[in-house]
Amino acid sequence: MRPLRTIGAIGDIHAEERSLAAALEHLAREGVDAVLAVGDIVDGQGSVVDCCRLLREAGAVVVRGNHERWILRGEMRSLPYATDAAELGGAALAFLEALPATRVLDTVAGRLLLCHGLGEDDMVSVREDDFGYALQSNDPLQRLLHTRDVAIVVNGHTHARMVRSFDGLTIVNAGTLCRDHRPCFARLDLAAGAVTFYDLSPDHRVTGSTTVELFRDDASRPTIPPPP
Repeated sequence: MRPLRTIGAIGDIHAEERSLAAALEHLAREGVDAVLAVGDIVDGQGSVVDCCRLLREAGAVVVRGNHERWILRGEMRSLPYATDAAELGGAALAFLEALPATRVLDTVAGRLLLCHGLGEDDMVSVREDDFGYALQSNDPLQRLLHTRDVAIVVNGHTHARMVRSFDGLTIVNAGTLCRDHRPCFARLDLAAGAVTFYDLSPDHRVTGSTTVELFRDDASRPTIPPPP
């Protein structure tokens, strides 16, 4: 498989099957080399079954999030809009059970780590306002910086889109499709060094986009697309 040049990135899905379909359709028109999804497919107001089917049919590269871990263990089922595992059916449940915690892909800009939080830890993240001790005490982040095994991380978990670089490591948070949290998806052009975030409207249309620089080695100034 050739190193990836263009990538579609889909953040926390949370059963938003209509927004997922719109994002996948848009990325297919763009002709990206691969579509990546950061997990948290379950626990939302739409259809998890349809989301699993759409991801499978698109050939997306998907990892599990903390919500998949919880549903497979029968934990945190009192959450609002918690998915009932008994209603998923065999195909969707098998899809979720097969998801790994991480995937590593080769790109033209170096190795890319796809995960939900940071690495194997699906509950840790980097936020735009993390500085000083918050970064120094973030063990998964420090391990990534120390090992230098990957150049790019595509993740989610916080529902907040972001691009941020640290001494050769760039983190792209793909945001979320969740209807209440500024839904979006992203396209990474690794050769051009740019990320475009596409906004989704309540009726699941792409209503605008913002393109930001991908590789900017400035940990003190995260790149966050402005609100619409």
